[in-house]
Amino acid sequence: MEASSSGITNGKTKVFHAEGGVDLQGCQLDMQILPDGPKSDVDFSEILNAIQEMAKDVNILFDELEAVNSPCKDDDSLLHPGNLTSTSDDASRLETGGETVPERNKSNGLYFRDGKCRIDYILVYRKSNPQTEKREVFERNIRAEGLQMEKESSLINSDIIFVKLHAPWEVLGRYAEQMNVRMPFRRKIYYLPRRYKFMSRIDKQISRFRRWLPKKPMRLDKETLPDLEENDCYTAPFSQQRIHHFIIHNKDTFFNNATRSRIVHHILQRIKYEEGKNKIGLNRLLTNGSYEAAFPLHEGSYRSKNSIRTHGAVNHRHLLYECWASWGVWYKYQPLDLVRRYFGEKIGLYFAWLGWYTGMLFPAAFIGLFVFLYGVTTLDHCQVSKEVCQATDIIMCPVCDKYCPFMRLSDSCVYAKVTHLFDNGATVFFAVFMAVWATVFLEFWKRRRAVIAYDWDLIDWEEEEEEIRPQFEAKYSKKERMNPISGKPEPYQAFADKCSRLIVSASGIFFMICVVIAAVFGIVIYRVVTVSTFAAFKWALIRNNSQVATTGTAVCINFCIIMLLNVLYEKVALLLTNLEQPRTESEWENSFTLKMFLFQFVNLNSSTFYIAFFLGRFTGHPGAYLRLINRWRLEECHPSGCLIDLCMQMGIIMVLKQTWNNFMELGYPLIQNWWTRRKVRQEHGTERKVNFPQWEKDYNLQPMNAYGLFDEYLEMILQFGFTTIFVAAFPLAPLLALLNNIIEIRLDAYKFVTQWRRPLASRAKDIGIWYGILEGIGILSVITNAFVIAITSDFIPRLVYAYKYGPCAGQGEAGQKCMVGYVNASLSVFRISDFENRSEPESDGSEFSGTPLKYCRYRDYRDPPHSLVPYGYTLQFWHVLAARLAFIIVFEHLVFCIKHLISYLIPDLPKDLRDRMRREKYLIQEMMYEAELERLQKERKERKKNGKAHHNEWP
Repeated sequence: MEASSSGITNGKTKVFHAEGGVDLQGCQLDMQILPDGPKSDVDFSEILNAIQEMAKDVNILFDELEAVNSPCKDDDSLLHPGNLTSTSDDASRLETGGETVPERNKSNGLYFRDGKCRIDYILVYRKSNPQTEKREVFERNIRAEGLQMEKESSLINSDIIFVKLHAPWEVLGRYAEQMNVRMPFRRKIYYLPRRYKFMSRIDKQISRFRRWLPKKPMRLDKETLPDLEENDCYTAPFSQQRIHHFIIHNKDTFFNNATRSRIVHHILQRIKYEEGKNKIGLNRLLTNGSYEAAFPLHEGSYRSKNSIRTHGAVNHRHLLYECWASWGVWYKYQPLDLVRRYFGEKIGLYFAWLGWYTGMLFPAAFIGLFVFLYGVTTLDHCQVSKEVCQATDIIMCPVCDKYCPFMRLSDSCVYAKVTHLFDNGATVFFAVFMAVWATVFLEFWKRRRAVIAYDWDLIDWEEEEEEIRPQFEAKYSKKERMNPISGKPEPYQAFADKCSRLIVSASGIFFMICVVIAAVFGIVIYRVVTVSTFAAFKWALIRNNSQVATTGTAVCINFCIIMLLNVLYEKVALLLTNLEQPRTESEWENSFTLKMFLFQFVNLNSSTFYIAFFLGRFTGHPGAYLRLINRWRLEECHPSGCLIDLCMQMGIIMVLKQTWNNFMELGYPLIQNWWTRRKVRQEHGTERKVNFPQWEKDYNLQPMNAYGLFDEYLEMILQFGFTTIFVAAFPLAPLLALLNNIIEIRLDAYKFVTQWRRPLASRAKDIGIWYGILEGIGILSVITNAFVIAITSDFIPRLVYAYKYGPCAGQGEAGQKCMVGYVNASLSVFRISDFENRSEPESDGSEFSGTPLKYCRYRDYRDPPHSLVPYGYTLQFWHVLAARLAFIIVFEHLVFCIKHLISYLIPDLPKDLRDRMRREKYLIQEMMYEAELERLQKERKERKKNGKAHHNEWP
């Protein structure tokens, strides 16, 4: 959920994101602002008024504009004390309280000792480290590239040395041109096309109505936070030859801090530290321990003594904390532009996706809550639960051997009512809705991503040719072949070697999946053994609710096993991925991601699949129970059905998993950072804490996860699976996911801003392999929900009874009155004398009627003991089975058709975005033509002035 607002100030268009909002409205055309250049004396408000006077039918709508903008101002021009506007001259704040800028910069820990050279990157090493020669060569080559360097020892430990790096303008310009860094060169204004009078009248009426509505509370307040204002500009790859075309207010701040750090990191990755073809790059020095850490600096403290509303933001980190990471703004949209400027496009895309996913959960959570409330309101009118609660004369057979007693069906009245809350007439509708919702979510995310990619200049961006992993080079350095892109020789992995490694890796994956199945088998044995133990328990509360107690404890134990196996799976996935020897880092990341997702998905959902599709399905019947290893009788469902077990499994696992993840994400870094600060206070006293420079403070923070955003994506993808795969059995899952994600966004923001070192800003066009995983989960959810409705719930048996066997049979009705007698029809009769010796209960049931029982009932469709084929399946069983299979086929085909139809009807690019891209391409061609024409005219004038003869040439 992102911030979105717009307006016009001094002829500039302010534009922000609106996450979770609708697509860009109308066809917004771009017009260049003349005259060219960063500064102009033209009063644009008068021009706009004149345009409105001359063409009344043209509407300039800025309040509804939804776009993410590339900054066209210097990075630090957004930061200022007080409520100065974002266009105020930088000179107005060069001095504060008589202190000059260099003097102030010396004390904030962001500059060299001279207070002029800003620190772009930090390297950390220990003097006691033996890799001295490699570091010396590496640092000598750093200076040769033009980077400036300054060293300083730690205030805490003199053995720790910080290497501060600064990139001068010449180095930044040279490498920005090599890296094709896009920079702003012309501002934009959007105009909406001519509208018909009827539409204009509708807009006027809507605007009048909006005046009576409260102002948008979820948008960030621009008036009190003017630092959030940005401008939308055309951008182009930076070129030193055409530098006069770019908007440069100050060379020191033309490249923002994230871009400067990215350029310096690019340089460091290409510097040699030893003689040799592969002895190159900072990553290898970090791997072999030459350097202990490498990171860009945060932009100062995230807290301030003064209010941001009265004194403005101290720095971008403070601004992000106040308007993004603070709990007080939990209901606000995310300022994605600022996130992208500070952390880079890759992290910005993650938060854009997370915010979009959270926004799309609102309708799913609302419908799921409606289904639950529908079950609550119709509970008193449910014929099935009424019959269960009134069935005091129906005695059910024991659910376990010996120790389990006979019980009245009415004893499960509470469970029957709870089951109705989740398994009612609206369940099928909700399952179809969630399948369609998953498709709509993915399709609209593609449109959303396209808008973000355009506004963040990612449309034409292509990843650079990736470097080969050092491990791959070391393994296959003897075999080389020509790279078809670069034309240079590189290590080569033979096809046979690659296939053999993939086979071994696949075998390892299969083995780990078998370990998961074995763990589930262990849980099944626990449930079988424990239900008898709880049935003989001394406490009446546990004895009377033995099945619920068994399910609850089994779920908790299963959760502990899941968390323990996750640790094992991470090590196994790391081992198998390194065994495959992927060529590049992206290939390694994709392979590791796929394995970890597969392991954790199977680990998290295997027991849920067992409860949904196997629990109580293959138990046999009284007198002929199926047993594990001919010893343990398989567990049966509760007399009210198996759905209550599935609901408990999903609810407990989902709540515990999300609580544990949130603690590990925030609690663990908080504890570690607190412990580090405590050690510093004990060793050096509290008075020195405030004197630490910024690089020392950042070094004491926790580094970002070694796998980047992997853990964040994995957590949300697994939650997405929980929300969609078994949602028919637990309609409240989207609501729990929504509540968790509202907290998750702020937890992640707080973690990135306050608890982690600043990650290197990196670019990305999309969320990568995760999108394909989401599509796979969407397909799987259709299949699983069809089976849950058909097999786990009682929807199909009730439908068959209403139309075929109930009071309304043959009348085409299926109301509550048609369900009279359903409970009795769904229970079969068993003669107690037919019990096996090891299954015969200790009680004879005389406590119910004063005489020993002769018959008991159980859930199944079987003939009575006195029929020709005792305990054989009845005709109703085959009707129910055929209806279940037919429902699965019809449901899957119907939902898949709807999904594909929606995918076909929703284009990947919004129409207005396509028009904007075409318009921008046209305007850029016009600008290039004008620039070339101007150059030719200047050359012609110079030739005339010099008196040189020339031919009659155009122009």
